[in-house]
Amino acid sequence: VLQLSDNDPKRQALVISVAYNLLKFYDPDKVAIEVVAFGPGIDLLRTDNANRKLVESLIAQGVRFDVCLNTVDTVERDTGKRPEIIPAATPVQVGVGQILLLTENGYTLVRP
Repeated sequence: VLQLSDNDPKRQALVISVAYNLLKFYDPDKVAIEVVAFGPGIDLLRTDNANRKLVESLIAQGVRFDVCLNTVDTVERDTGKRPEIIPAATPVQVGVGQILLLTENGYTLVRP
């Protein structure tokens, strides 16, 4: 599981790069890669993000991108507008909770 909790473009690019590298290193049928975005990290999954095509390419290769609904709700509450998230993102209620659930079930947490 790759954690993304800030909106730094360099960090976003690093998470994408790590996901691609993992797909190359491991047989894609033998590794499960899940990116959990919460807090400012959800910016990677906005429809207008410059990395959208790369994210969607990874999703097409079996990488799962989770978006924290608590964060989405907070952004909507603070700005009056719900952020537009790419449809291929998987909504999870609590991003950190998703990370804990995954690590309890055999995933390794990586914070690029």
